[in-house]
Amino acid sequence: MDFGLVLQTDPPASRVVELMKRAEGSGFTYGWTFDSCVLWQEPFVIYSRILAETDTLTVGPMVTNPGTRTWEVTASTFATLNDMYGNRTVCGIGRGDSAMRVAGRKPNTLARISEAMKVIRALGRGDEADLGGTVIRFPWVRDGAELPVWMAAYGPKALKMTGEEADGFILQLADPFLTEWMVKAVRDAAVAAGRDPSDVRICVAAPAYVTEDDSPEALAHAREQCRWFGGMVGNHVADLVAKYGAHSGMVPDELTEYIKAREGYDYAHHGRSGNPDTAFVPDEIVDRFCLIGPAAAHVEKLRRLRALGVDQFAVYAMHDAKEEVIDAYGRDVMPALNA
Repeated sequence: MDFGLVLQTDPPASRVVELMKRAEGSGFTYGWTFDSCVLWQEPFVIYSRILAETDTLTVGPMVTNPGTRTWEVTASTFATLNDMYGNRTVCGIGRGDSAMRVAGRKPNTLARISEAMKVIRALGRGDEADLGGTVIRFPWVRDGAELPVWMAAYGPKALKMTGEEADGFILQLADPFLTEWMVKAVRDAAVAAGRDPSDVRICVAAPAYVTEDDSPEALAHAREQCRWFGGMVGNHVADLVAKYGAHSGMVPDELTEYIKAREGYDYAHHGRSGNPDTAFVPDEIVDRFCLIGPAAAHVEKLRRLRALGVDQFAVYAMHDAKEEVIDAYGRDVMPALNA
């Protein structure tokens, strides 16, 4: 199993770079960041510095969207980084929850994401792409360039499209039951589209907090540091409930039940521990969606996820123990899991 580190691009950017360097030194192979230009600093500028100061780390957004930048600009940015540092980028893409809403826009449609994925991937590897009637190509992209495009999804239509079109699937929760359900949906769609389902990489992303022991006090602190994640996932679930209903059979009840007490959400606290809008998230959801407890508990859950076909676990490190979780994963978790 590969491991990634996910950060927000809060200033100073040098802090993000140092944490990514620390992650590579601990055995992480991917470095991801959020991409919401109003809430955080511009990630692609920081990627250039990360790539320059690491040797093999693959970097990318978790996730960008097809509305913030024009597609040829997104593709050109990735292609430039790959030309400078080798094929060391990955384009994670989604509807643009925080990036679009804080700018007063609606998240993108699946049809728009589909078209954007095709254009960005093609241009990023030097092929031609149709921009609504104008066919373009980057003449400076060298032979051998590659740009995998991974899609974030929860709902049935998005999961289907991921299996049909994306190079990878980003699932932002680490609950084995829901992971099994969603990975199956992606793989079934890939098979129906005539693809080899193993060609679609599976990445589970969630907060991880390693504690010294499993005492009630240690676990309570870990839960409070990770409770924000249930609120972030709840934004996407609320959209699914609005579209399909709470008990439609289109989305598992295990995913929709916990947001009944959700009252609202302020993106000023998005992805941060202590988020006041996530008090509705129960301890059970934190335990299911995240990885908390001693290192052995992380290894056990990761083994279950790997058995379900997960190729990468990406650690959200938005808590008070960033260095500690990077070090603990490199020292205790990865060696035990990948021995």
